[in-house]
Amino acid sequence: MIRAVLFDLDGTLWENPVRWDELRRELGLPPDGLPIYWHISRLPKEERERAEARLREKEAEGVQLGRLKPGARELLEFLRAEGVRCVLVTNNSRESAEGVLRSHPLAFDLVWTREDGALKPNPEAFLGPLRRLGIRPEEAVVVGDSHLDLQAAHAAGVRAVILVKPAPWMRQFFPKNAEFREVEDLAQVKAWLSKLFLSRS
Repeated sequence: MIRAVLFDLDGTLWENPVRWDELRRELGLPPDGLPIYWHISRLPKEERERAEARLREKEAEGVQLGRLKPGARELLEFLRAEGVRCVLVTNNSRESAEGVLRSHPLAFDLVWTREDGALKPNPEAFLGPLRRLGIRPEEAVVVGDSHLDLQAAHAAGVRAVILVKPAPWMRQFFPKNAEFREVEDLAQVKAWLSKLFLSRS
């Protein structure tokens, strides 16, 4: 039984035009597949504060210039009608996530940001919100677009993972034995989940 679907934000539900690879180069961070904020949090205090301010500027830019991906609202409405809890799990700041949701209200049961706990790929990024809702990992599905989503979900023991058009460069960071379904868009996510619900009815 699926009781919850955990969604990533940027690249999954939100089309963000910010070039994060350019920000990495600007901040002198390696292209190692780890989150930008993971690196920033380990910098000396003054350097960390400057880098975090720059990250927040780019996140604000993403809120202002981005757009909701086609099918996002319909997918969440479908899940709510099925009685499934919907959770947003993002490595972005709460300010960034709430900025998106102010302009595009989506019905989430819980919004989990980097201020709330561990960053993806740490499995606690998914285990934390699931514990909050009293739901086991094997009762959950993750919908994301990146290696970070797959790594965290695989380590957390989440039942199924759906990746929406992951970028080719991310594949080098996919866990070797991690199972996932790859789709082109959110309409295909809805179609796959519909079949899953139908098969268990």
